[in-house]
Amino acid sequence: MKPAFDLRTAVWRKSSYCDGGANNCLEVAGSCPGVVPVRDSKLPYSPVLVFGASPWALFLAHVTK
Repeated sequence: MKPAFDLRTAVWRKSSYCDGGANNCLEVAGSCPGVVPVRDSKLPYSPVLVFGASPWALFLAHVTK
């Protein structure tokens, strides 16, 4: 069974690589211990991807080289 995350009170922030467009960004919520929820700013009520903190850190390490 997958754990459920209550994201109703999540604090979302846009990627620092956002092109300045109001709705053309990736957003992450940093208020969930141990996981990193990710969503498309164009579709804030669509399904959210939830990554473990370690895999997310590894991903960031590779895309920021």
